[in-house]
Amino acid sequence: MSPLILHVAHRGVNYDLSLSPDDTLDVLYTHLESLTAVPVSRQKLLYKGKKPSHTSTSTLKDAGLSHGIKVTMLGSTDQELGTMIKAENEQRRIEQVMQDRASKGTVRSTGVAKPNSFIFHKLEPLSHLPNPTSALERLQRLSSDPAIKHIMLTNQLSVSLLTELAPHEHPNLLGLNVNAGQAIKLRLRTDQYDGFRPYSDIRRVLCHELAHNLWGDHDNNFKEFNSKLNREVAEFERRVREGTHTLTSAEDTYVPVPRLEAEIQAHILGGSGPPPSSDESAEERRRRVLDAAMKRLREEEQEIENSCGTAPANQSH
Repeated sequence: MSPLILHVAHRGVNYDLSLSPDDTLDVLYTHLESLTAVPVSRQKLLYKGKKPSHTSTSTLKDAGLSHGIKVTMLGSTDQELGTMIKAENEQRRIEQVMQDRASKGTVRSTGVAKPNSFIFHKLEPLSHLPNPTSALERLQRLSSDPAIKHIMLTNQLSVSLLTELAPHEHPNLLGLNVNAGQAIKLRLRTDQYDGFRPYSDIRRVLCHELAHNLWGDHDNNFKEFNSKLNREVAEFERRVREGTHTLTSAEDTYVPVPRLEAEIQAHILGGSGPPPSSDESAEERRRRVLDAAMKRLREEEQEIENSCGTAPANQSH
């Protein structure tokens, strides 16, 4: 039987492996561990034609691996993981020291914080994931989004690091706020690493995580502040649009009540509402659109809340 040649790339290094089509994935994983020092348990392989249902005892052929295929491997070595954990622990220690000093009154402000304090101070994609340049572009777009900059300045929100979550490392999370703004981590990529999630969805999760700068739990205080941030985003963008919203035709154009219109825009997030009915008035249509938007908001917010790793109840994700 002819050997199967696989071209495996890991962090810019290419490996050519010659295996039998009847070898199992366990054999491939063991070879890769010997070459890269990435433990089998942390290896994730990305390639075209990957079969959704297979186990480590599946043959390479059954797993969809063919002769000459290009494979991207993701995963961290024990040393890399230990370095990251050590750095995170040191950052937590420093943060705790600063919090303890602040609670004892030993840290004093010498003046009013400047507007440029309320920003994302550092942007960092995950370099071990495919196409980090595109990921950085999305982080830059979020950090320079006029509406996001507006709510951060208005509410005095500062984030030390804006980065991303790896789907294979945190499959259940869309966002995470570490230590009330020390870092915000967002799921930018699709599960299969074949693209990026819609910008509006990522921004909505970002607003949710920014609310955790002030409130840790998903309690009523958090929900009110989160709604406030989404409403301020909508109000800011409404002002940019000069406060006019078109329904179906020129004569249906109206200047809405600011808060109601902001709710509609915040909840619809650019989507379309239910189709209009010929016997409805403009006010009835507006109310129906708002009701539909509120329902959609509750569903979306529940999904974000369930996929948020910030609140104590979700820390096990």
